[in-house]
Amino acid sequence: MAGIRELAKVCGVSVATVSRALNGRPEVNEETRRQIQLAAEVLGYRPSVSARALVRGRSDAVGLLWDSAYETAGRRHPFLLSVLVGIKQALDAAGRHLILLNVETDRLGKRAYLEAAAQFQLEGVILMGVDERRPAMRALLGSDLACIGFDVPISGPRATYVTSDNREGAIQAVRHLHALGHRKIATITGPLTMMPAEARLEGYRDACRELGLEDEYVSSGDFFLDSGYTCGERLAGMSPEHRPTAVFVAGDEMALGAVHAFADAGLSVPGDIAVVGFDDIEAAALVRPALTTIKQDSHALGAAAVDTLLRLVDGKDATHTIEPVLTPTRLIVRQSCGAGESAATTARD
Repeated sequence: MAGIRELAKVCGVSVATVSRALNGRPEVNEETRRQIQLAAEVLGYRPSVSARALVRGRSDAVGLLWDSAYETAGRRHPFLLSVLVGIKQALDAAGRHLILLNVETDRLGKRAYLEAAAQFQLEGVILMGVDERRPAMRALLGSDLACIGFDVPISGPRATYVTSDNREGAIQAVRHLHALGHRKIATITGPLTMMPAEARLEGYRDACRELGLEDEYVSSGDFFLDSGYTCGERLAGMSPEHRPTAVFVAGDEMALGAVHAFADAGLSVPGDIAVVGFDDIEAAALVRPALTTIKQDSHALGAAAVDTLLRLVDGKDATHTIEPVLTPTRLIVRQSCGAGESAATTARD
């Protein structure tokens, strides 16, 4: 594959002339331009990404800051992985590259993220699982670099976030269980320091108030399988007269853990206790009974993050009117809620 110097030598022109011709500059005559373009095609010339970035002052690259602290036993949550795929696909469609940033904030201090963005000449940064209170993050959000948080409530001169409508999704779940006749509905939350978990608990409580239900059956998990099992054990251990007949679980992994706990305690799902999850991870449709859940659209989230980021990059949004983006959720009815096989069949993906 030829470089720009080899292409200039073959065509008998300067490197500057080759660069101008391939970038459509008007000062190159058409005959020379055609010769250079033909030679570039024959020799398989591809422009240097780093050289183009140097000339243009940007790299067509977007950085991803993904805090490695959000993990359990070395595993990543499957929904976050599906969002990452959605982000990559949206960037591919926009002709942008994705760079995963590994930044040592402890060593580099509060300018760590800004220096990493400058090093790679990034157009903007997508943030996942970060702590917006850290000095390096506050410096980044206060800069003129476009920043989009995923499920992180960031703000700044050129910063906003995208998230699912978590509160409305939780309301959908509780209303669905109520419509099936349940009056004792528990919830298992995610970590309440995280915005989605807080919003889902708010939706649960709002729906309970709307429907005249008690909202005292609240257990806290961490979005992963083991915590769901532990919370499920607690619910299963309650006396039959006090035990809830249904549970809304704020994450599918926790819901699967709870279902296992109920089975180990001799309880039938949905016969003794109905279960509704949140996320619609792949495993939700594969377990038995298949899990009723609130679906987040990972591709829509990824597309929304990229679209909002590029609008900031291209200056299509005024800096003082950047609003957070909420993507809709929807109920997917399967067997674990007890709605019946016919309903589950029609709604199953």
